[in-house]
Parts: sequence; C-alpha cells; structure tokens
Amino acid sequence: MLIFSRAPLFLWAEAIATACFTQNRSIVHRHFNKTPYVLINGRKLDISFLHVFGALCYPKNDREDIGKLGAKGDIGFFIGYSADSYAYRIYNRRTKKIMETMNVLFDELSAMAFEQR
Repeated sequence: MLIFSRAPLFLWAEAIATACFTQNRSIVHRHFNKTPYVLINGRKLDISFLHVFGALCYPKNDREDIGKLGAKGDIGFFIGYSADSYAYRIYNRRTKKIMETMNVLFDELSAMAFEQR
C-alpha cells in the first residue's frame, strides 16, 4: 500500500492499521461465509465510507482566521480511519501533520489516472 500510493515510509503503521480495518470488513471467512465484522457484531456493515489508501483529498480548513481570500481547504492524502469516531485520518501536506476530520473531499480518480499513464 505504501509503495502503490507513494506515501512516506514513516506512515507504515497507518498503512497496517488501514489494511487490518479493511480486511476485517471485506474478507469472507470460508467456513461461515461471513466477514469477521459480521461474525463479531452480528450485523452487516455499510462500506460506502471506504476509500483508497493514499488518495488525494482536500480537508476543510476550519480555522477562525481564514479571511475572505484565504484557502478554504488544504491538500493531503488519505491514510486511514479514526479509532475513536467516524472521522478520516489525513496526512496534511502543508503542515506535515496527521489530522482527523469528517469534512473531506476525496479525489480518488487522480491516483487511478496517474497509474494509467
């Protein structure tokens, strides 16, 4: 996942956590014909919130001092899901920090177009 997304290598722990998160919700156990999530929780999961690791995204800039001509969002890439809430974990390229937010626009097609070249 790190190599395909061209993410920095220090995000290896985020890549492993995201891989475990998606595998628990997608891989079907052969004996029970259900995912581990369904076996543990007893209900199906809505997977519409899943996104591609390393996808380009634009988290909303929710600071107070933006101003009229300030940037309304930053550029980052998706690195995982929050363990505490329904938020996404984003690596912000400008601040070089990991942030958790729900206000994100994803651009997954740009990564796929880059691979087609």
